[in-house]
Amino acid sequence: MHDTNRTEIASLGEFGLIEHLTRNNETTQAGTLLSVGDDAAVIDQFGRQSVISTDLLIEGIHFDLMYTPLKHLGYKAVAVNLSDIYAMMATPTHITLSIGISNKFSVEALEEFYEGVYAACEKFNVDLIGGDTTSSKIGFIISVTAIGEVAPDKYVTRTGAKVNDLVCVSGNLGAAYLGLQLLEREKKIFLENPKIQPDLQSQKYLIGRILKPEPRADIVEWLQGAGIVPTSMIDVSDGLSSELLHICNGSNVGCILYEEKIPFHDDTRAMATEFQLGTAACALSGGEDYELLFTINQEDYEKIVRNNDISIIGYITEKGEGAHLLTKGGNKHKLTAQGWNAFA
Repeated sequence: MHDTNRTEIASLGEFGLIEHLTRNNETTQAGTLLSVGDDAAVIDQFGRQSVISTDLLIEGIHFDLMYTPLKHLGYKAVAVNLSDIYAMMATPTHITLSIGISNKFSVEALEEFYEGVYAACEKFNVDLIGGDTTSSKIGFIISVTAIGEVAPDKYVTRTGAKVNDLVCVSGNLGAAYLGLQLLEREKKIFLENPKIQPDLQSQKYLIGRILKPEPRADIVEWLQGAGIVPTSMIDVSDGLSSELLHICNGSNVGCILYEEKIPFHDDTRAMATEFQLGTAACALSGGEDYELLFTINQEDYEKIVRNNDISIIGYITEKGEGAHLLTKGGNKHKLTAQGWNAFA
């Protein structure tokens, strides 16, 4: 961003800034009765139940602005929240967005961020209906609250998995973690020698998975269309092992997970080899894939196998049998949660 185009935030003031950033905010949901600009928003869910989730993203902990374009960050901030709504088998309808910003940001920089926010809202048919803006002394802080709707009592929780249910996952795993390793490596090289420009063109897939994750609205729609109601569901934000243990603990069951059934993209396999990492470890402990992990009744097996983007990776057992990973070599390992720990 060239300084010649720089508009200082102070020149607009807080309310002027909010008005400026939301001046083109269009709402499309019939249920949006009152949006940005009053003390509170008003929504009508037409006799459906509301599902609400909130996330906080902090610069230096959840994202690094050295390699995260602001537009991607705006998109991701919305996307990761919508993923939580989809993980309840619900449809997101509204978000609120609050940001804390330091004076190192110009109005133009925030416009870029909001471009990404609006792109995600448009793609997933969600209305931005409010939020707050404040100054921050510790970098960029982003808080998004997502609101969704679901037919009465049709939401899916982490607590309904039953013995003999099949464990399924959408898409592929481990890619976001390797994308992050790649960006961190290139950042280190660049800091040591700024003349070396990173060449990341060949790794668009992995980098896209970490910088611009896509919540799996398509999987939820497909399950609804196929008449499949998962017995439990969670999104993979903290690594496969952590998420599966959340389901097992919440449902009071155990599980067997097959290493050879975990789905990987070819780029993930290649990059794992380059970093001398096991692909399974990247999936189990990596996180930020935002795929959907869910359990289904065995009666739905014939339906689920029709979708090439869903893999059956294990099954639910009695609680007393514990949660285990069966390796390709036939060894049985206790499943441990080694994923993202916010307070480590």
